[in-house]
Amino acid sequence: MSSHSPFAAFADYVDPTGNLNFEGKAVIGATGVNFTGGKSYAVSMADMNVLDVLGRGQYGVVHRVFHTKTNVVMALKEIRLELNQRALRQIIMELEVLHKARSSYIVDFYGAFFIESSVYYCMEYMDYGSLDRLYPAGAPEGVLANITLSVVKGLRFLKDQLNIIHRDVKPTNILVNKKGEVKLCDFGVSGELNQSLARTHVGCQSYMAPERITGTGGPDGYTIQSDVWSLGLTIIETATGGYPYGTNGFDGVFAQISAIVHGDPPVLPSDRYSANACDFVARCLVKKQDARPTYHELLQHPWMIEAESANVDMEDWALRAHQLALRRKESAAAQLAE
Repeated sequence: MSSHSPFAAFADYVDPTGNLNFEGKAVIGATGVNFTGGKSYAVSMADMNVLDVLGRGQYGVVHRVFHTKTNVVMALKEIRLELNQRALRQIIMELEVLHKARSSYIVDFYGAFFIESSVYYCMEYMDYGSLDRLYPAGAPEGVLANITLSVVKGLRFLKDQLNIIHRDVKPTNILVNKKGEVKLCDFGVSGELNQSLARTHVGCQSYMAPERITGTGGPDGYTIQSDVWSLGLTIIETATGGYPYGTNGFDGVFAQISAIVHGDPPVLPSDRYSANACDFVARCLVKKQDARPTYHELLQHPWMIEAESANVDMEDWALRAHQLALRRKESAAAQLAE
């Protein structure tokens, strides 16, 4: 392999047959992926009819595709390998989480394959997209509580069953389908826990807890309570339709970071949400890391106990929010065309 080849940096991963080989973890080829744990997923580009683009990110693009062998619509995530070694680590991390995760609160994994310079993996298609596309329609308290309950259960599953911390909790990584189901996605920056501590500092800085920004989370890293902080910000953003440390009132990103570290935490509007809801969010956003609740404690909070037994029509809310999002998109496109 030439040193000038874009694959030169990946010589330790791409074997002579053209497969992408993550030693000890998985082998990905043009016709599927085999995990060392014994699970294999046979899927290839030949089985896909590309319908449209769902979104673009730092490392690639997500397509909506129709899988001809199963007649299932899927989300096909394409990750380009020529970027850097960090992308490789994120690929195997996400694949490991997805193929192990069997939870109603985690997106389903259908398989993966490798062609030339990209890895593709197939996931459950969540019809209405990420939460940030829907919350401008408004999230009444019952809906907000239901979303929160699903996210907490998903995070607890990762922690209890897979010993994983998500590390990038935010509205864009929470998906909603037409049934009104809410599921977590995007595990590329997730990390295994070492006695409940994660040792690297990655994720979206805007949602990082104060101790993650300052590096004061302890000598070994940070606990799941850092994700609890991100959850609190996500709840407020979903409730109000805007990031709590938005540009209004903050002169640039450094002012935002300073506010996160030194300012008072944001709060849920008490004129629109119950005392239990406000207390739940306040507990998530306690500045002192060790004082934040665990997932078990969050699920025992009165707000979550009420949400467990509440009869909320999530399907109706999701449909109305999706329709409003489409109208906003059409209106924006019309204004640009004028």
